[in-house]
Amino acid sequence: MTTMTATTTTTRDNYVLDLAQARRGYALNRLLGSLTDTANRRRFSGDEAAYCDAYGLTPEQRRAVMERDWAALLELGASVFYAFKLTMVDRTSMQHLSAAFTGMSAEEFAAVMRAGGRTFG
Repeated sequence: MTTMTATTTTTRDNYVLDLAQARRGYALNRLLGSLTDTANRRRFSGDEAAYCDAYGLTPEQRRAVMERDWAALLELGASVFYAFKLTMVDRTSMQHLSAAFTGMSAEEFAAVMRAGGRTFG
């Protein structure tokens, strides 16, 4: 797990979605993008493993989706904008996703933001 205070974090903060990563994450981003459709979210929720298999995810990508390992999704080529689509299935928010990347709970993250955000340097 990552750790963070209002001023520091050990979470990687430089995920670059370059051409190589985009190619690596193509199937993953197709799956995540498909979740914008209500019917697809229902199919995914009904059998997540089969849905992942239908998109040809690698075992690592499949695990990251099934375990909601947000950092691993980005490492494996997901765009953060597509990863956000998965939060719709869980009925969580961008705040929840942001908190996960900082190692905080959603409540802790909200409190830090209400207090003016993090400071660096």
